[in-house]
Amino acid sequence: MSNLEGAPVEASDVRGRVAELHAIREQVRRGPSERATEAQKAKGKLTARERIDLLLDEGSFNEVEPLRRHRATGFGLEAKRPYTDGVITGWGTVHGRTVFVYAHDFRIFGGALGEAHATKIHKIMDMAIAAGAPLVSLNDGAGARIQEGVSALAGYGGIFQRNTKASGVIPQISVMLGPCAGGAAYSPALTDFVFMVRETSQMFITGPDVVRAVTGEEITQNGLGGADVHAETSGVAHFAYDDEETCLEEVRYLLSLLPQNNRENPPRVASEDPADRVGEALLDLVPADGNRPYDMRKVIEELVDDGDYLEIHERWATNIICALSRLDGQVVGIVANQPQSLAGVLDIEASEKAARFIQMCDAFNIPIITLLDVPGFLPGVDQEHGGIIRHGAKLLYAYCNATVPRISVILRKAYGGAYIVMDSQSIGADLTYAWPTNEIAVMGAEGAANVIFRKQIAEADDPDAMRARMVKEYKSELMHPYYAAERGLVDDVIDPVETRSVLIRSLAMLATKHADLPSRKHGNPPQ
Repeated sequence: MSNLEGAPVEASDVRGRVAELHAIREQVRRGPSERATEAQKAKGKLTARERIDLLLDEGSFNEVEPLRRHRATGFGLEAKRPYTDGVITGWGTVHGRTVFVYAHDFRIFGGALGEAHATKIHKIMDMAIAAGAPLVSLNDGAGARIQEGVSALAGYGGIFQRNTKASGVIPQISVMLGPCAGGAAYSPALTDFVFMVRETSQMFITGPDVVRAVTGEEITQNGLGGADVHAETSGVAHFAYDDEETCLEEVRYLLSLLPQNNRENPPRVASEDPADRVGEALLDLVPADGNRPYDMRKVIEELVDDGDYLEIHERWATNIICALSRLDGQVVGIVANQPQSLAGVLDIEASEKAARFIQMCDAFNIPIITLLDVPGFLPGVDQEHGGIIRHGAKLLYAYCNATVPRISVILRKAYGGAYIVMDSQSIGADLTYAWPTNEIAVMGAEGAANVIFRKQIAEADDPDAMRARMVKEYKSELMHPYYAAERGLVDDVIDPVETRSVLIRSLAMLATKHADLPSRKHGNPPQ
């Protein structure tokens, strides 16, 4: 048999060797000690293997290098050489499709990354890229293993390099289930989606102690980098959940909407929701008065299969909605202004949120549906000084660069530069539809009248009456629902109740779309 922490003991025959192997495997499965497991549970956290079991289909996990042990010496490391070296790596299936995974085991060295630990992660990342399958990281680690010095830091560099190599090639999902501090936080930031669990997961470059020492500010770990902070304020996290079970179930749902890699289309499913279903509710959901708010989510629910969709960054930059859903079983990405938040204007955060989502959809062959109801860009000194020009240009660049099928629907108002940026026909939308409630113009009628007819209004005996007459005249001349259609800037004005069927027929026509981009190493998008 084996002493499990030292060299194997001689076994007399094959059966003895096999028994030794099974004993070692059992030790690997159990982990370092019951005490370490109890400490993990006391924090309200699952073990790494329990997390993998929840993520993957039952019995599908195949572990890679479970017997790996570090070779470092000094600071007592040579006396502590546990199997796995604090990270579990391998592959399995989610809904029957291959997924690669690595999970930090906080019970071993606090999940800290050393040379052997990093090498295991590098290997599984290389395998995921070569196999063309998604990679999910279950993060619960204390950063670099200080005792191993620069070797640990170099390990992170290898992870970052592979994150970048895999970007846009395979889906990468980071699930934060514990601490992630310092340089380690940059790996999740390089991936496509970040999930977090409240209370138990935190991400920050410098922790509360460093913040206190440098700035004098007092703040808790959750206050600095908890799930709600990153889901609502920083935008680092796309999703935040109350418990690990719900979080991992949602990761499975997200994977069901994504292709295996950039050479495949997302999985299509049979839909029982009729493609020609009439959306009578849409006539009442969207007020004709452009100043009245409504919830764009209800419009999306009415359009998509069974009203089911997954919203990305639900609580950050709420003036724009980004969601994955299905139309007649086909996965689509939806970008929509939200009149219920800031009247649906575009600002710095909304531009960044939508731009990254569009890039992801384009990378993974997901058609983009854009629902417009936008009054313009948010005015203000903070926005201008914060770089709304370059941040807004990110959204413009993302749309212009996207080669997947792109369909836009103008529900109500679409004013100024925001109309152009939100996938107008002039920047390459394949099809543009409008409801009869649409108002496409350089600006709102009131503002336009004040500019164009400033002199007449000022000289009038009754300026208010003159302004009202000029506003009405401007609307009748330039803002009627068919002005853009008459000039070929809208492909058709459609009955709102037919929107679902129009979108589905349009997607079917665009299924074989092929678009060539100029030969180049890569573009230089605005930063």
